[in-house]
Amino acid sequence: MLVAPSMLSADFGNMARDVKAIEKWGADIVHCDVMDGVYVPNITFGMPMVKALKANSNLTIDAHLMITLPEKYVGAFCDFGADVVTFHPDASKDVQGAIDIIKSKGKKCGLVVNADRPFSIVEPYLSQIDMLVVMTVQAGFGGQKFMPDRLDIVRMGAEERKNNGYRYLIEVDGGVSESNVSQIKAAGADIVVAGSAVFKSENPELTIRKLHA
Repeated sequence: MLVAPSMLSADFGNMARDVKAIEKWGADIVHCDVMDGVYVPNITFGMPMVKALKANSNLTIDAHLMITLPEKYVGAFCDFGADVVTFHPDASKDVQGAIDIIKSKGKKCGLVVNADRPFSIVEPYLSQIDMLVVMTVQAGFGGQKFMPDRLDIVRMGAEERKNNGYRYLIEVDGGVSESNVSQIKAAGADIVVAGSAVFKSENPELTIRKLHA
């Protein structure tokens, strides 16, 4: 299991310090929650923060765009240092166009199934993506309670991958902790996003090691 701490739970006054810390703690991916205040009610950060994180980390930068019309911005996030760009198809008017832009930049592309959306929203694009993100909380805020019923979406994604020979990784985002990571892995996930679980831990390195296991 790969671990992607969410910078949404980091100290915004010490982002360089914290992104370096998660690398020392043994994390695999830097997860950046980009929110626009329109698709979701919260506002976080944009391209300059992604660029700053990239400059201070050797880890993969995963930009999760919770924004309207992501096709207008995916190219810029690639240019500013994101290695993986994921977005919500229900927020887009041109899903294929956004995928094509990300691919043209030589970066990896992912689609997100929000907690109130069906698996069918991503089905037409599964052969093209590198990452399938399943939200186990409603997108927009950190620290929410894990929704175990959404693991059905993970299972669907894993089954489709197996049956069709797709190559995408499955990432679970929301409410992940040491107590539920075994369920998540059993459902077929490869990556967990962990914000509060890591940054609020008394021993983040041990927490990441347990999530890995």
